Amino acid sequence: MRTIRNIYEAEYRPIADLKTYSPMPTANLRMIDPFLFLNHHGPQKYPPGNRGLPFGPHPHRGMETVTFILDGDIAHKDSGGNKSVIESGGVQWMTAGSGLIHSEVSSEKFLKEGGDLEILQLWVNLPAKLKMTDPFYKGLQKGEIPQVSFDDGKVTAQVISGSLSDRRGAFETLSEIHLSTLFFKSGGVFSTRVPKSHNILCYVIRGEIRINGENIHSLKLVEFNNDDEQLRIEALADSVVLFGHSEPFNEPVVARGPFVMNTVEEINQAYEDFQNGKMGRPA
Repeated sequence: MRTIRNIYEAEYRPIADLKTYSPMPTANLRMIDPFLFLNHHGPQKYPPGNRGLPFGPHPHRGMETVTFILDGDIAHKDSGGNKSVIESGGVQWMTAGSGLIHSEVSSEKFLKEGGDLEILQLWVNLPAKLKMTDPFYKGLQKGEIPQVSFDDGKVTAQVISGSLSDRRGAFETLSEIHLSTLFFKSGGVFSTRVPKSHNILCYVIRGEIRINGENIHSLKLVEFNNDDEQLRIEALADSVVLFGHSEPFNEPVVARGPFVMNTVEEINQAYEDFQNGKMGRPA
């Protein structure tokens, strides 16, 4: 069994009235290459006539964002002309690449009626050779994402990218990033094999799980050693887990604000290009 290196608690960092927990980066964990950043918004209930999500137009370059809408919705617009409203259970994948400006706010319906909201946003690095690739966006609703079951239906996985149990994910990616959302009933067991060379991302969104004799509660992220292929997760309560893995890129990472590049010079160029309008007009 693959062994645990460390368990990290998400830091509470509210954004205006939006509850936000940040498992990565923190003072104790910079990244799990190539996974750069993870924010967990909610869960919370918004009243009718609310202001919704606060993520107005802002730029990105050199990385990808993967957004998991567990509850509520997101209205996406970007400078490439893409727009969508993705609802509960859906996922957005955006390749910032050479740069674009996007906004992620709540739909007019959600602003008017309110409701439950819970969202994860993950940043995935791009390797140096793909930093300046063309931007791309795709949003899918829950019913458009493949699912696979384990342990007689006690565990259901949404296969977001890569593959799981021979099922290909909903998004074809530029690098081999494997991502799934795992939904456990209490007592359910998920077993899989991950190449030793791959780094694992494992974050407990809700509930409580056990790995290698360690009980791990919600809002905790698990870092593993690269010492075995076999992984087993048992749910001690109804639980939801973000699970992913990838070969690390092992490249320099220079992150400043919304840009993630390999050198300080590239970061400075990103800011200059943004200020000169080369990432398009605000969405």
